[in-house]
Amino acid sequence: MFRVLEFRNAQRAEGPATILAIGTATPRNCMVQSTYPDYYFRATKSEHMKEVKEKFQRICDNSMIKNRYMYLTDEILEQKPNIGVSMAPSLNDRQDIAVVEVPKLGEEAANYKAINEWGRSKTKITHLVFSTSCGVDMPAADYQLTKLLGLHPSVKRFVIYQHGCYGGGSVLRLAKDLAENNKGARVLVVCSELSSVMSFHGPDETNIDHLIGRALFGDGAAAIIVGSDPLLDVEKPLFEIVSVSQTIVPDSEGVLVGHLRESGLIFHISEKIPRLVSINIEKILIEAFEPFSVNDWNSIFWVAHPGGPAILNRVEEKLALEPDKLEASRRVLSEYGNMWGATVLFILN
Repeated sequence: MFRVLEFRNAQRAEGPATILAIGTATPRNCMVQSTYPDYYFRATKSEHMKEVKEKFQRICDNSMIKNRYMYLTDEILEQKPNIGVSMAPSLNDRQDIAVVEVPKLGEEAANYKAINEWGRSKTKITHLVFSTSCGVDMPAADYQLTKLLGLHPSVKRFVIYQHGCYGGGSVLRLAKDLAENNKGARVLVVCSELSSVMSFHGPDETNIDHLIGRALFGDGAAAIIVGSDPLLDVEKPLFEIVSVSQTIVPDSEGVLVGHLRESGLIFHISEKIPRLVSINIEKILIEAFEPFSVNDWNSIFWVAHPGGPAILNRVEEKLALEPDKLEASRRVLSEYGNMWGATVLFILN
C-alpha cells in the first residue's frame, strides 16, 4: 500500500495550476456595430421589415459594442442563402463550415499566439482541452486541432461541446485538475467560437431573443497554456488558478437555452438573466472567497463574462464596485462582443 501511495504522490504537482501564456484570434471580417443593422437587413433581404429593423437598431445602440468579428461574409451568404433565411433548413451548410473553420481559428490562437508566447516546444504539451458550441463532428475538434498543430499522437485530449458562455469557466476547471494531478503536465486549452456560422438567421418578428443574440454575439478563439510548478528560466507565470467552483442559480431553469435544429442553433435569452445574476452574485462570491478571508469585492481583480451590458451594470451596482473593476470586461465587450466561452480568456489577456 505504501508503494501505491508513494507512486500516486509522485504523479502530482507541488504547486497550483498556473496560466503560462494566452493567445487570441478573430476572423478577418470586422463589423462596425453602428452600421450593422443596415448590413444585417440588407444581407438577409429583410429591408422591408422596417419596424423590426428599428427595434434591432435600438438593441445595437444600447449594446455598448463598437466592433464585432464575423466569419460569415456576403460571398458565403450568396453561396449558402438558407443561412440568412429565418428557420430555413441550413444545418448541413453550417456544419460544413464549422467542422473545418472552428479548429482552424483555434489553431491561429494556439500556434501563432499562445505557444509562441509560452516559448517552449509543442512536444512538451501533454494534454489538450478543446471547447466549442459550434458544430459537432467525429473525429471531434480536438482531434482536428491535434493534426493541425502537429501535436504528438499520444497527447491526452478532451472536447467540451455546447457549454456556451460558461465554456471558458469549464475549461479552466478541467485544466486546473489536469495540471495539478499530472506532474510536469502542460495543458493546451482552446476555446473557439463561430457564433455567426451556427446562430445567424434572418430576422423574425415573433422572436426578439434572436435579435438580442445577433446584436451581441461575435466570433473569436482563445488559447492558454496551463501547468503547475513553472520553470522560471523559460516560462513566465501570469495567473495562478487557486480555487474553482460551479453552481446552478436558483429559478434559472429555461432562462438561457439553445437548441440545435435543422435551421441551426436557436437561442432563447430571457430578460430575467441580469436580475438573477444580481440576486445571486454576492452569495456565490462569499462561498468562493470565505476560505481566503476576502470580503471586499473591490480588492480583487475581476474577469466577469460580459453576457451583455445589463449584466455588468447589475453586478457593478449590487456589489458597489468601483468603475475600473469591470473595465477589462467592458473593453472586450466593446471591441469584440460576446464570444461565448472564449470571452473570459480574452479578458484575461
